[in-house]
Amino acid sequence: LTTFHLASVVLDPFTNESSWILSTAARILDGFREADVRTNFVVTADEDDARAFVGPLAERFLIFADRDRAIVKAIGLDELPAFVFLRVDGTVPAVAEGWDAVAWRNVAEEIARTTSWMYPTIPAPGDPGPFRGTPALA
Repeated sequence: LTTFHLASVVLDPFTNESSWILSTAARILDGFREADVRTNFVVTADEDDARAFVGPLAERFLIFADRDRAIVKAIGLDELPAFVFLRVDGTVPAVAEGWDAVAWRNVAEEIARTTSWMYPTIPAPGDPGPFRGTPALA
């Protein structure tokens, strides 16, 4: 599957909800840049639209284009945005859907526990208020 754990933020570039969380997600992923996990964005679009959506973040993070939502389906996500921890063995021990700071912090804590790393502050000043995600497979 992969040689590293993955800390993935899954986004739908055609929804407001995913744009609302983009800077917060980048901040959270930045907190794990030196940990034994590969931080990345999974964007439910083709490569061009994915790069256009994340903009300069494409220089800092791995970006996976999931136009057909194969990753979304394989993980079993119901709502986007989502924060997903995918272990090297293919298991998904922690997922948060929509934006709920406590749920995202729980995912970050699991990543930190697994990688012996510290997790970033969640929520932090400037983060949005909680909101439900949009349907992942609409």
